[in-house]
This record gives sequence, structure tokens and C-alpha cells, in this order.
Amino acid sequence: MTTIYGLTGGVGMGKSAAADYLRGRGIAVVDSDAIARQVVEPDQPALAELSAAFGAEIIGADGGLDRAALARRVFADTAARKQLEAIVHPRIRAIWQAQVAAWRAEGRPIGVAMIPLLFEIGAQPHFDRTICVACSVASQRERLRARGWSDEQSDQRIAAQWPLEKKMAAADFIVWSEGGLDVLAEQLKRIIP
Repeated sequence: MTTIYGLTGGVGMGKSAAADYLRGRGIAVVDSDAIARQVVEPDQPALAELSAAFGAEIIGADGGLDRAALARRVFADTAARKQLEAIVHPRIRAIWQAQVAAWRAEGRPIGVAMIPLLFEIGAQPHFDRTICVACSVASQRERLRARGWSDEQSDQRIAAQWPLEKKMAAADFIVWSEGGLDVLAEQLKRIIP
């Protein structure tokens, strides 16, 4: 029997570190952030839809998506963000759902889908268990600044997600990513032995 975990958490909370650790253990992981990048590549219909919706200024000189330009637009305007989500979320969902179905068909014992907006998009019924990766606001801010984001950019992205407390309350398990990777690993081992 296959057990599928949904892995989520706030922006900058350590989801990628958790997913990397699980992959290192040989656990199958599908990453919706990676899928989100794939569905807007130059040869994909979603990029043309985004250009039509938000204008040519979101297309870079190389013909690819100018993520910074799109982010400035959608994180400052809730309606624009909803429009973006309507274009890309169904495509992303179809891909991770197909992967989860394949794992179940293969009889893979464990699979993990990393979905930052898992609860926000109502995806929890697709999973046997959910894990929320969390850390303090101070650590989150430090991590986002290390990415080169201004406090305003961070505030916009944080506001686009459920409050951390709500995500934690909805999850079956909480992993606190405040310590080093060894502490994160120990917590994950208790959830997924």
C-alpha cells in the first residue's frame, strides 16, 4: 500500500531542505515549484496565456518568462495573482496528480508531493498525511533576505499564503526547521521512518 504525504509550509520555511533530505533517502518527491517553472517554459501554452493576460513586459529578451516582472505585478494585486493562479494551477495540479497516481499504480511504498499552497488550493484530500514545515518569523525573514528579497517583496509573498498558524493547525505533522539539517532530518525520520 502506498502512503502519500503532502509537504507544505510558508515561504522560506525549509520545504526544499525537507524535500532534499527525503530524496536523499530514496523517497520519491514531486515538487510543484519545479512543475510551475516547467509549465511556463517558452514552448508551453501557459506562457502565451500569461503574456496575453499580463502583457509582453513579462517576457524576457530570451523569450522566457521574466519572473521578477511577473512577481511585481501579481504580488501587488490580488486579482492579478488569482488570474495567474487560474492559468497555471490546473496545469501544475494535473502533473503532480498524475505522478501520485503513478506511484500508487507502481505500488511505491511512500511518495511526497511538495506543494507550498497545499491547503490554500484544497489539495489535502489527495494525501494520506500532511506535513507542515515551519520556523520562526525571524528565521523566515533572514532566509528571504538571503534570497535577495526586500521586506516588501517578502510581505507580499507571505500575505499570498495562509498564516503559518493556520497551516500548522491543518497539518497532520509539523516539522520545525529552526535547527540545522540534522534536527530537520531527525523530525522527518519520526514521521516517515
